[in-house]
Amino acid sequence: MVGTAEAVGVTQTTVRTLRRRYRDEGLNAALHERPRPGAARLLTERQASEVVAMVCAPPPEGRARWTVRLIAQEAVRRGLVAKVGRETVRELLLRHDLKPWREKNVVRARAERPVHRAHGGRAGVVRAAAVPG
Repeated sequence: MVGTAEAVGVTQTTVRTLRRRYRDEGLNAALHERPRPGAARLLTERQASEVVAMVCAPPPEGRARWTVRLIAQEAVRRGLVAKVGRETVRELLLRHDLKPWREKNVVRARAERPVHRAHGGRAGVVRAAAVPG
């Protein structure tokens, strides 16, 4: 059995499992796994997009940045979802490649932009000029 597993590039456990399925249920069962039920998604696509939109906006007043725990709490508080856990939020952020705790990874419109000097240092902030009305 070790030679078979090495020749095919699988573990010995896989070979035993396939052999048992072939013996008990036939060739078709050995070649094709039965569908697995899996858990249903906890958030609909609409809920997920609303949570992502919330994360791309500034954090609540008094907070410097979003955290996974804060996102879960705010999504429930704002009525976007009835109930959501931190792991669900973490996976959602991972799927969308969002890291809201890192300021540079969140796109926000700002009126003030830093100006960089030729050597790369910051010269300060340029504020938008008031348009005479």
